[in-house]
Amino acid sequence: MAEIGLYEAMHTLRAVRRLRSDPIPDEVLHRVLEAATWAPTGGNRQPWRVIVVKDSARKKGLGALYADRWAVFAKMYRSRLADLPPTARDKTQRMLDAGDHLGAHFGDAPAIFVFCFNPKEMAITDAKLERISVVGGASIYTAVENLLLACRAEGLGCVLTTLLCECEPQVRELLAIPEPWGTAAAIPMGYPVLRGHGPISRRPVAELAFADSWGTPFTGHSS
Repeated sequence: MAEIGLYEAMHTLRAVRRLRSDPIPDEVLHRVLEAATWAPTGGNRQPWRVIVVKDSARKKGLGALYADRWAVFAKMYRSRLADLPPTARDKTQRMLDAGDHLGAHFGDAPAIFVFCFNPKEMAITDAKLERISVVGGASIYTAVENLLLACRAEGLGCVLTTLLCECEPQVRELLAIPEPWGTAAAIPMGYPVLRGHGPISRRPVAELAFADSWGTPFTGHSS
């Protein structure tokens, strides 16, 4: 397989929801897992673990849990379609169609990676602020992103999902996850049915970055 540059990988890392059931070689799974281990974490504690689920019965159990939650999520999104402009409506409809496919076939993915975290090993510096705490994720989702980029390099389709976090007790029982470990993401992985990865659509730098203070446009230009 030809090498892919880092920037190329980042701007073509699509959410791939249509996956073949063909098995993924263990050496490929090991490479993407090793990439996850290279991610930075607070104090280099690496307070995450990942369960590579390949057992059919366990995948089926995760698939059933995911399908129930996807149905609720998709219904909410579809209720908003009529209010969207045509271009956004078409894009959202395509996402929902792909999501429906994943919802029906989540348990058929050759591998499902379930990322777990130990809150006792994390310095959650925003825990006492009067808002939702997010800092703990900085020691988990860096590893998840490394894994996703490695999948892109390997030609594997993948998508970051968090719907199974809504039913963490059931997932913990199904996968024998001990306390105090929680769940942060589930990533179904496989070779794409269709084209797979490709150009992505994101907001431009001008809408997301400020210079020195909030609201001051960042005026740097790409080379």
